[in-house]
Amino acid sequence: KCRTGPLDIVFVIDSSRSVRPFEFETMRRFMMDIIGSLDVGPNATRVGVIQYSSQVQNVFSLKTFFTRADMEKAINSIMPLAQGTMTGLAIQYAMNVAFTTQEGARPLHKKIPRIAIIVTDGRPQDRVTEVATQARNAGIEIYAVGIQRADMNSLRAMASPPLEEHVFLVESFELIQQFGKQFQDKLCGVDMCMEREHGCQHSCVSTPSSFYCECNPGYRLNVDGKTCSPIDACADGRHGCQHQCVSARGSYSCRCRPGYYLNQDKRTCSMIDYCSFGNHSCQHECVSIPNGHYCRCRSGFTLQPDSRSCRATDLCNGVDHGCEFKCVSTEGSYRCVCPEGQQLQADGKACSRCGAGHVDLVMVIDGSKSVRPQNFELVKQFVNRIVDLLEVSPHGTRVGLVQYSSRVRTEFPLNKYHSADEIKKAVMEVEYMEKGTMTGLALKHMVEHSFSELEGARPLSHNVPRIGLVFTDGRSQDDISEWARRAKESGIVMFAVGVGKAVEEELRAIASEPVEQHFSYSADFTTMTHLVENFKLNICPEEGKGETEIRSPCECEALVQFQTNTVAILQSLTEKNILWARSLAQMTARLEDLEKQIANKK
Repeated sequence: KCRTGPLDIVFVIDSSRSVRPFEFETMRRFMMDIIGSLDVGPNATRVGVIQYSSQVQNVFSLKTFFTRADMEKAINSIMPLAQGTMTGLAIQYAMNVAFTTQEGARPLHKKIPRIAIIVTDGRPQDRVTEVATQARNAGIEIYAVGIQRADMNSLRAMASPPLEEHVFLVESFELIQQFGKQFQDKLCGVDMCMEREHGCQHSCVSTPSSFYCECNPGYRLNVDGKTCSPIDACADGRHGCQHQCVSARGSYSCRCRPGYYLNQDKRTCSMIDYCSFGNHSCQHECVSIPNGHYCRCRSGFTLQPDSRSCRATDLCNGVDHGCEFKCVSTEGSYRCVCPEGQQLQADGKACSRCGAGHVDLVMVIDGSKSVRPQNFELVKQFVNRIVDLLEVSPHGTRVGLVQYSSRVRTEFPLNKYHSADEIKKAVMEVEYMEKGTMTGLALKHMVEHSFSELEGARPLSHNVPRIGLVFTDGRSQDDISEWARRAKESGIVMFAVGVGKAVEEELRAIASEPVEQHFSYSADFTTMTHLVENFKLNICPEEGKGETEIRSPCECEALVQFQTNTVAILQSLTEKNILWARSLAQMTARLEDLEKQIANKK
């Protein structure tokens, strides 16, 4: 047996058509005889076989088999290619593929000899000199074995130096087996590990002229080249363990801290959920911690001495609730309340006798055919100008919108939107209805539905003013008197704005007292006049004189602010109309001057 040490051997076998079947059988025998003398294995000698003709075929690579039995079985199953003789192509394949680490060759730094044994019976049909030189320079030792008709010059061009030790010419296939016994001596030399005191701690590996030491798996060779140290696989920091890395003979495992378990990825850790065991007995909430669990109560409750049960906490006595008038405890929380006749503010704590200008406002707009689409857009813009000046919120001003023609449609109720931006967007999306003018029907709808608590109107006891604002451009096709009266009797302050062909008598019937302060009229939609400015003096008792109507101070203040905002919008529209009228007058004057000039020239 050859005990020299590990080798990486690749047989490169010519299976061109000139090799007859019985001659190819002697090649098989030659390879198996050589392999039979080798100590094969993953850490010993590795063997690969390729055959070639006009193409190259990998029979098995250096990493495929590690027993002689498996190698001999694969060699016996080779089917010759029986074509040309492309020896250069076969050497190229051996260099670029067969002797790569991917195919099982050991790395060059391990100094394991790489040996190619080329067996051929003819002259190559391609160039071999250059590619053989490249293979030798890459560290491959080439033995060239020629049989019968082989070209000696080609064999010498392929083989490694010294040529007398690497070039062989066998006269016939019958003699190749006898030659194989002689060739074994070339591969096998003295076992240097047996001849010398190597001093290797783990194992010694013999090479043709020397030896080197190797360490067992999980160890690395020290700088002295002989002794071995355990590999700390955790030291390089690439283990990826979330908690702890445990090194073990070149490998590692991840471990979690107490109270955690290792996940399926074998790297990350998750806390053990002790609450999921179902035996915590917590009345409210169980909270897991690394070493166990504890019970926790919901907000407004206190954990009892048994560390499991909870009891409600009187938050009004235990926290700085900030209620202006009175704090009322509820289960786990509290709320502020105000005395009757006063209103809880948006902060949920303060009380105010007056609503700071907050109202429940429902605008009723005429969508009849006579309004026309372009004027309907002006009405929508006017509505949004009013909304811009209001403090819209659930606790502040609420706005609803109703459109009518031959029928009535609630565009959105008082409790639909809670911000000015939402309302303005909804207003601009309102679609023009057209058809008739049923103002009375619209007033009925407003009284019965729009100002109901179901649609968002606040109870009368809250002293939040209810304001109805009606826009119309013509005579109603039904009676308005009854529902105008009912609206005012129910506490709704009515404003009426008439445009174009609107009937003054109907506007006055809609408007609240004093009528002069609650209705306005304009010839067209671009010249709407402002509401009366002395509104406050006539409805607020603290500033009124003589026989004034006695009303709630909160309602007075809210109505005054609403009136002020509305006046500002109407004045702005009027000023824009004046500028437009002036521009039109200037243009008319210029046209008249041009006409006179043309007439004089004639």
